[in-house]
Amino acid sequence: MKLGRSFFSLYFLIISIFIIFSWILDEVWSTYLEQDIESYTGYKSMLSALSNFAENHPDDEWEKIIAGAAEQWQLPLKLMSEQEVNKVSHHNHDVISEENTHIYYDKDNVNIHHRIENSSAVIVLGPVKMPTRPRIAALVRVILLASLACLLFFWLRPLSRDLDQLRKTAVEFGQDSFDVVAPKARSNMTAPMVTAFNSMASRIKRLIDAHKELSTAVAHELRTPLARSKFALQMLACTEDKAKQEKYRNAISKDICELEQLISEMLIYASFDNDKPELTFSQESLTEIVQQQVSNFQQFEQNISINNVIGECKVDVDRHFISRALNNYISNAIKYGKGEIDITIVQADDHCQIRVSDNGDGVCDDFKCTIFDAFSRGDTSRNRETGGFGLGLAIVCRIMEWHGGSASVVDGDNGGSCFILSWPMKHVVI
Repeated sequence: MKLGRSFFSLYFLIISIFIIFSWILDEVWSTYLEQDIESYTGYKSMLSALSNFAENHPDDEWEKIIAGAAEQWQLPLKLMSEQEVNKVSHHNHDVISEENTHIYYDKDNVNIHHRIENSSAVIVLGPVKMPTRPRIAALVRVILLASLACLLFFWLRPLSRDLDQLRKTAVEFGQDSFDVVAPKARSNMTAPMVTAFNSMASRIKRLIDAHKELSTAVAHELRTPLARSKFALQMLACTEDKAKQEKYRNAISKDICELEQLISEMLIYASFDNDKPELTFSQESLTEIVQQQVSNFQQFEQNISINNVIGECKVDVDRHFISRALNNYISNAIKYGKGEIDITIVQADDHCQIRVSDNGDGVCDDFKCTIFDAFSRGDTSRNRETGGFGLGLAIVCRIMEWHGGSASVVDGDNGGSCFILSWPMKHVVI
């Protein structure tokens, strides 16, 4: 399979770093070897021992002793005087000196001169090969680097593939392919990035779709009252009848009020959809919240009953926004119901729920899946004559998303609809 350029760039970068690092270590070791006489400890110790042994014997036996050591150890050893040593040219050699020992090295060969204490005799060793790092250690180092290179290859390969796929997905997404989704990550390192990208893409797609839907709906919603007002103005200009003029003026006034209300609700919905406000979660009594909202509708001739199943249990909630969502549910129940409203507070698993049921005509099954969309309206029993533009439930849905919960509708026990607010008992940051 063809790998991306980014993979090879990253792979060769890391391997190059290891190679350079290894080369620097070798250079440092070689420099230390050449400049430190202790690197020649084996030769130096041998010459020191041989010198000490010779000192314990007469001078005339030294040459024989050195010759015997050379034959025994198979080394180029010989005994020379300082005058003979000084005649030997070492202009092409580097020198290391320490007390009685002088080391001359050139390329791979080395010559060592060791002067016998309290004499002018010098034991000469050389030329011999320069001591080097053991080959087995070098071979082990090479194998370790090769193994590391293989591990890096198989570690970076899925990482490179994920990054390449993510780049391609981002390019497609930037070309208005908003349905594109980044493939599942093969590497644990890129999995959070892929998840974050898909979440971002989903959010952007939803916002773009919502804005397109909003623009289309706004154009449709504004066109109707504007057309009615235009017709009323034309008729107003064509008639002299005072009663008809007053009728058309009232019609225009109603259309203007409707436009104002529509614009106000659209601004509220747009602010809710684009920007999440700062929510203040606190332990609140749902019974108290429900009772307060019910008291706001005392002027209506409705029979509203409250059934509290969870008692005085308190839950994490933003009181202001939950009250607003509940207010919308109760308003709809009054508009579309037939005088009987039941509000039930229950707990389902780790979620608390507020259920608002009415005894109206209910919501048809086809409309249930879109009732919480912006500007959605159902059959004629839920048209504009009963008020609203289809934004109230969309706002409720957004509020419940902020709470980590949901808004839904099911068939009620009284033949009407049952609208449900559901969210976790304990607030979870989302």
